[in-house]
Amino acid sequence: MFKSKWIYFVSKRISHVDRKGRTAVTSLLASLGICFGVMALIVVMSVMNGFQLNFIESILEISSFHVQAENINEVQAENLVEYSRSQPYVRSAFLFKDAQGLAVSADGIQNACLLRSVSEDFIKNDSGVKNEMKCIAGKLEFTEDNSILMGYSLARALNVRIGNEIGLFILPPSTSKGILSAKKNFKITGIFNCGYSDINSSYCFINLDGQNSVPAASLPLKLGVKFSNKDFDSSFIKNASREFPQVKFSSWKEYNRSFFGVLRLEKNLLFLLVFLIFIVVAVNIYNSMKKLVYERKEEIAVFSALGAGRGQIQSIFIMQGFRTGLFGAVPGLLFAILICRNMKSIFMFFEHLTSNPMFAVYALIPARMIPMEVFMIFMFGLCSAFAASFFVSRKVLDVTVSEVLRNE
Repeated sequence: MFKSKWIYFVSKRISHVDRKGRTAVTSLLASLGICFGVMALIVVMSVMNGFQLNFIESILEISSFHVQAENINEVQAENLVEYSRSQPYVRSAFLFKDAQGLAVSADGIQNACLLRSVSEDFIKNDSGVKNEMKCIAGKLEFTEDNSILMGYSLARALNVRIGNEIGLFILPPSTSKGILSAKKNFKITGIFNCGYSDINSSYCFINLDGQNSVPAASLPLKLGVKFSNKDFDSSFIKNASREFPQVKFSSWKEYNRSFFGVLRLEKNLLFLLVFLIFIVVAVNIYNSMKKLVYERKEEIAVFSALGAGRGQIQSIFIMQGFRTGLFGAVPGLLFAILICRNMKSIFMFFEHLTSNPMFAVYALIPARMIPMEVFMIFMFGLCSAFAASFFVSRKVLDVTVSEVLRNE
């Protein structure tokens, strides 16, 4: 206990003297480098998480589900739904049909679309869908038998509003005859917006249980399952495949594989580029500590002559580096949290400053700080200073005590 106290006291005294000495600027720049490195990396990663998680959550909640089941016949459909909902980790399970189609407005404007027939419970009772599908016009309900809900971008492309009617042509499965089904008219009762632009620009929803809602009755029936944790997909597929061997189950990891891979690669490269800041800071701290050791060789010789061990003298400079890292990493963490909490205001400020409407779009996407990532970045800031001071302190007694005292 006594040893640690005098080591801390000496390290603190050296830091106090250095604030007024020749190494003051170098030490300050080292702490500022760690501060800005931690702050920049946390902010950049949090903004990137906000963009990526918005895309991923919209895809999983609205488009792909966590697990999809195909090759389902009408007889076993209800049994499969009951089995899925009985599992403790299953959040929701719904039957649906998918088809590619062509939407035609009353003005003759045409646009390709993805049509999904779902039950009304999918919109009302699925918490994930309600969170991701933001109603911007009308109601996200099948108020009529021919109701249709569509994405905001698709509605703009077709130049339609709530209450307008559109015609739908459906591309039947490859086994069916003909290219397009007969045209059927639907009334727009709801327009939604989500965090993924491809869904906004292509998806339409109609009532699976409606009498006249499915233009192509031959469309295959599917099941979409969501879990409390998306990583339960493998366990569910393994158990459900034993109960329903003729049904084909697919995980969310198989859908949009290339898109998720690009997002992961983009995040890793961004992390690597900003992480180079810590490498530069570590080199700066190493040079500054090396200079400090050279300037303190007389004090080091005195400590050694008074009986201080090599490890204790090393600990003085290691603690010195740790203090440099701590004084940089803690303010960097606090500044990063403050910026992330006010990211919307910052983007709106730049939007008013530059008149660039894209900043207003960015302001709608919140920065998401993942605790484990923030902790790792904070530790990188500390460890860069700690490692630099450790490598310098290994040569702290290269000059012998007798040589120093003789020169003095």
